[in-house]
Amino acid sequence: MKAAVFYKGGEPLKIETVDDPTPEATEVVIEVKHCGICGTDLHATEGHAPASEQGVIMGHEFAGEIVAMGKDAPAGWKMGDRLTSLPMLGCGKCVPCLTGKPWTCSERRILGGEVPGGFAQFVKVDLNQAIKLPESVNWKEGALVEPLSIGLHGVRRAGNMEGKNVLIVGGGPIGVATALWVKFFGARKVVVSELDPGRAQMSLKYGATDLIDANGDVGAQFTEICGSPPDFIFECVGVPGMIMSCLAIAPHRCTVVVVGFCTQPDTIFPALAMANEITMKFVIAWEKQDFQFVVDMIASDRINVEGLVTDIVSFDQFPTAFEALRKPDDQVKILLDPFA
Repeated sequence: MKAAVFYKGGEPLKIETVDDPTPEATEVVIEVKHCGICGTDLHATEGHAPASEQGVIMGHEFAGEIVAMGKDAPAGWKMGDRLTSLPMLGCGKCVPCLTGKPWTCSERRILGGEVPGGFAQFVKVDLNQAIKLPESVNWKEGALVEPLSIGLHGVRRAGNMEGKNVLIVGGGPIGVATALWVKFFGARKVVVSELDPGRAQMSLKYGATDLIDANGDVGAQFTEICGSPPDFIFECVGVPGMIMSCLAIAPHRCTVVVVGFCTQPDTIFPALAMANEITMKFVIAWEKQDFQFVVDMIASDRINVEGLVTDIVSFDQFPTAFEALRKPDDQVKILLDPFA
């Protein structure tokens, strides 16, 4: 099969022909229809920890249909079924695996980081972590389930959004997903701070009620719009300095939720957070129930997310498109079509 392979930080992904995957007992192989590029893919190829294994096929935001099944595949699945999956291979036996929380499995392996992922024509997944896609969810929407689940998980972990004024720092895919769910769960004002005009405008289509200039005084602009400081601040950028910038504008007893995945050391000023009795929550990834909720909301037309896809590329275009995302632009979500 054809795949995009990572070898060394600072070098483009290489398009190669590799062996097709073979499913183990409870696994299946799917033909990948689309796979999205995530910010963590970019971080993992920049040469700082946690980096992907050299020689691994990256990609963890995928959807596809079953083309091969392991001998002990669970009942209820068949060839041709459409699915997306949590990008994890766990033991399949522990409480975290069986309750849809494989991130905490002691034997977990991350698809696209430690084992082959979805930047390929085929990928194998564990059916314990798979979610069926009804026909009303198209392939583009299926590939968006994972990043939408990250935003959903962060908002659920934050607390009650009803009637609250919320600041979201960063209007990339995770920031937009967070805005969507914050509004979905009843926030009064959803204000996004984003440098790129294109991404900022996209956030207005998916939950944001207002935009502010990230180069200006973010706290003052927020208060002018909402009439009061934020009740919640979501940090959705994931670069050093962003947490401290959120603490600097957080009012007394504000909740700061760190969703952006920063892979480098950072520094904060604890006394400032203590003086304002700030609640800080660090969140990671998703649970299986988040995936199922996202699929259900798309299938029932409660949310319309297909417009988040700003480009679909072939393998020939893929390395260039991947590297271009390292510089700010108006792209929100680029998908790979492995058979284009």
